[in-house]
Amino acid sequence: MNPILGVLLLLAPAAYAARMLQFRRAWITAPSLYQATETQTAPVKAKQLASQPDFQDEASLQLSVLVAARNEAANLPLLLADLQQQRLPATAFEVIIVDDHSTDETAAIVQQAALHSSFALRLLRLQDLPNLTRTGKKAALQEAIAAAQAPWLVCTDADCRVSPDWLLAHHAAHDANSHFVSGPVLLTGRGPLAELQGLELAGLVASGAAGVLLHAPTMCNGANLSYRRASFAAVGGFSGNTHVASGDDEFLLHKLHAAYPAGIRFLKHELAVVRTAAQPTLRQLLRQRVRWASKWQHYRTAAPRRLAVLVLAANVALAAGVLVLPWQPGLLPWTAVAWGLKLGADVLFLMPVLRFFNRLRWLWWVPVLQVAYAPYALLVGLAGLHGGYEWKGRQVRNQEQGTS
Repeated sequence: MNPILGVLLLLAPAAYAARMLQFRRAWITAPSLYQATETQTAPVKAKQLASQPDFQDEASLQLSVLVAARNEAANLPLLLADLQQQRLPATAFEVIIVDDHSTDETAAIVQQAALHSSFALRLLRLQDLPNLTRTGKKAALQEAIAAAQAPWLVCTDADCRVSPDWLLAHHAAHDANSHFVSGPVLLTGRGPLAELQGLELAGLVASGAAGVLLHAPTMCNGANLSYRRASFAAVGGFSGNTHVASGDDEFLLHKLHAAYPAGIRFLKHELAVVRTAAQPTLRQLLRQRVRWASKWQHYRTAAPRRLAVLVLAANVALAAGVLVLPWQPGLLPWTAVAWGLKLGADVLFLMPVLRFFNRLRWLWWVPVLQVAYAPYALLVGLAGLHGGYEWKGRQVRNQEQGTS
């Protein structure tokens, strides 16, 4: 057996392992909640702020919470109840729910809640807005942003749950130098499928956090982020990618990083965690992941592309090593080392991440996810290149640039 083949087999897994160890160091050394100054990054004690529910110095409107909702009558009351429990004073934030052509009681639930809400709660309906033919989350958020009155915009999804200190944590992370703040998201649910999804998302969240901390942001999650309204306008908002149905979060992250490279933050704090349920079936999971993957080909920045290629190359190398063993049995030690490198790097990377989320038991699923990830990622990636998918009862297809 030619040893060159073995070395080639190890290249991608070794590079992947080195990158994951770099991500681990970034995650571990990240302050738990911070604000940036011109000279240093300093911890902010959000728990101390949370112990002062009156927060008398913030009587003016500080945050506009934006939620795009489509057929969320079952979930929206839970989110509204969580927002009602926020320790940030009710005068400091408003909530704007945008109904995206729901066929259930979503709008009626918001209208009823507004009658008794302690904070300003407004409903917008895309179907009621004149001269608006576009649908989807980007269209909903654009209308919400146009109606928002606070200097900072906070985004989550209608099927999410937030802690009483969620808005307080975001507010504490905003300063004169910050423009975009990404927060952690945790999947909930029981059973192997839910825990495998949770493990995968925890890795994605931490990879996105590490990218931010290393000043090469790659990904974030629209279920938990905030950004300055003036900065959104300064970079042209969603312009340039409105033809892509998904990606309201990551395209904006990349644009804001290009404009304000020192103004991107990750909010690593237990108070800031947003929880949402895992997909209940494999079919729904694949639909969601295809929706996520449909935006990858439209990335214009190098960092997310490099990371995607590295992950794909490492998984392809593992699969190739196994597939060629019947013809090249001498590759067995090299294949074993390649698998060990990737598995060990994933465990080391995920250990502090899962400790943060209080889900260390998910480490047992890392070998299972490693075996399944290569065909799973290839299937989802190829389906995402097609540009179309079904989501919430609606057929969605990315349009050609310039047609929307």
